[in-house]
Amino acid sequence: MPASPYLITGGAGQLARELERLLPGSLAPHRADLSVTDPRQLSHQLALVQPEVVFNCAAYNAVDRAEDEPEVALAVNAIGVENLVRACREVGARLVHFSTNYVFDGTATRPYLEADEPNPRGAYARSKREGELRALELAGTLVIRSSGLFGHGGSAIKGGSLPHRLIERARSGDELAVVADQWLNPTFTGHLAQASIAAARDGKDGILHLVASGCCSFHEFALGVLEVAGINHAVTATRTSPESDRAQRPRNGCLASSRFAALPSWREGLAAYWAGEISASGNQSVAGDPASAKGDQHDPAGGSK
Repeated sequence: MPASPYLITGGAGQLARELERLLPGSLAPHRADLSVTDPRQLSHQLALVQPEVVFNCAAYNAVDRAEDEPEVALAVNAIGVENLVRACREVGARLVHFSTNYVFDGTATRPYLEADEPNPRGAYARSKREGELRALELAGTLVIRSSGLFGHGGSAIKGGSLPHRLIERARSGDELAVVADQWLNPTFTGHLAQASIAAARDGKDGILHLVASGCCSFHEFALGVLEVAGINHAVTATRTSPESDRAQRPRNGCLASSRFAALPSWREGLAAYWAGEISASGNQSVAGDPASAKGDQHDPAGGSK
């Protein structure tokens, strides 16, 4: 790989693609070309690239499947971060690492702030918290927690972004049933990428929460998705069923920050997302290629799969 001031791991992901778009000259290799689980490859490639900043978007995010293979989640989300820390230290690069609201147990009655004590539940959540701790061993590291990411292309392991999956199901005439007792800040990756770059350039370090302003339930978000897409389709509100999920999820997944201004609201994020989908497709009848769910089978939107 050629030299570049910015290296983005996990280049196939929705957030990585936004960062690459906003950082001209950046490199965003896919996992096949650069894996955080391969320490020798990391050291070799960072020595060639000599980045000033590394944005770590590589992650294992199959929340339920992690209960069956916790060692795989740990290998990517924690040991992989340790490998990256070592490689960054060797070349003097700064690390920006992305984490999740799942490091909290969701029992609080208000949004979680940076100073609140994490209490991860489940293998995925524990692996992400361990990754935070290992990232912070490198001086100057910025750990960014966010919530409910959605963007163009979405998560491959989940069959696309949640808005895309909801729209495809509604257009197919599927019954939609979405949980109304899990809350979060749905955050558009375009807005998160902009704020992450700004925070890094401002010299922020330590833990930082970057999320859309405003919290909502998955059900309210689903209604907003169909509204912005101009689709009239019923969405049934349901409650979380412990029997349907292998991993425990935070009922209150809302974050807030005492260190940085909130991003645009989740409704503004949805509007920006949909405008981009229309622009990419050329008309309002196409929001992307249909994608079936695979990998982690949990979906806050129930109904046909």
